[in-house]
Amino acid sequence: MSEETDYYELLEVSKDAGGDEIKKSFRRLAMKYHPDRNPGDKEAEQKFKQINEAYEVLKDEQKRAAYDRYGKQAFAGGMGGAGGNPFGGFEFNFGSGGFSDIFSEVFSDFMGGGRGRQAAYAQDGADVRYNLELTLDEAFNGVEKEITLPSTETCETCHGHGTKDGKEAPVCPHCGGSGKVRLQQGFFVVEQNCPHCKGSGRLIKEACPDCKGRGFINKQKVIKVKIPAGIEDDTRMRISGGGEAGIRGGENGDLYVFVSVKEHKLYEREGANLYTRIPISMCCAALGGKVDIPSIDGSKIELKIDAGAQNDQVVKVKGQGMTMVRSERRGDLFVKLRVETPVNLSARQKELLEEFRAISKDDACQPESKSFFDKIKDLFAA
Repeated sequence: MSEETDYYELLEVSKDAGGDEIKKSFRRLAMKYHPDRNPGDKEAEQKFKQINEAYEVLKDEQKRAAYDRYGKQAFAGGMGGAGGNPFGGFEFNFGSGGFSDIFSEVFSDFMGGGRGRQAAYAQDGADVRYNLELTLDEAFNGVEKEITLPSTETCETCHGHGTKDGKEAPVCPHCGGSGKVRLQQGFFVVEQNCPHCKGSGRLIKEACPDCKGRGFINKQKVIKVKIPAGIEDDTRMRISGGGEAGIRGGENGDLYVFVSVKEHKLYEREGANLYTRIPISMCCAALGGKVDIPSIDGSKIELKIDAGAQNDQVVKVKGQGMTMVRSERRGDLFVKLRVETPVNLSARQKELLEEFRAISKDDACQPESKSFFDKIKDLFAA
């Protein structure tokens, strides 16, 4: 390539461009000038080589730093003396497979692959989800639950290697242990499971008779899950290693328990507080009294009703709500009063109520009603 052509200009990026921007621009230009898209076009072929050369330098931080300081002389190789290259020069290999390797490196990211693949022999187990439903009482007190779920476990016969003798199988020479092979179709690189080792990365000559070479067996697993007191609805708990077994030495997956709390017949919950609604008689509301209600902890609460209590009035009972996770404190209980109007009155009861109505004409005992009717009078007077 000509000495005058700048690598940044070739890739159409600025000198302060980041690695992702450089890669994106290279990908675009490589597709534009690739020989498969420009058959017989020598200029496009030369351009393709130039942008590959530029990308080989600018994608590497050390090479890029040397280029920024010394230009292309940084890669001359034989520079010495006082004005010599302190980096010692970098060697380019754009011979057989050179461009293909660079091109595959960038486009394998686009296709979901990558050059830095780990060997497929050891595979981590999958995570498992389990939905667990609790009663409000169980959520209040905390509980230990046993859950049974279909799972996989490492085969004890072959220790997870899948081999008959229980030893680690040799690395597949066809894929180098990656379990994947690449096929280049035009300018696309397609990655697929190695047909020789079936994606395992190892060649198993004689399979384990118990697991059939898989390295794991299917099994029902029982796990004890400790639910803390005060747990809330829609809580997710993670149990490390409680998921599917790893294959051939891989780590076990995790178990995720999603907790839901069923509705209670008496209480509604908001955070650590509980809410309920109780009926009281008209006499209790007017004269005051006491009402026994059950607590979520199983005890009995004696609720005091003040004289003159109104319908939908809320009474707060401190410290009678839900337990709080990892705390000795409890929320509060809020009781809404529902004043019941008596029905099916006897003659004597009607007589007493009529007498009560007759002596209550001054409305002193019904301030809210008096205020309402005063507003009505003012409305008509206007």
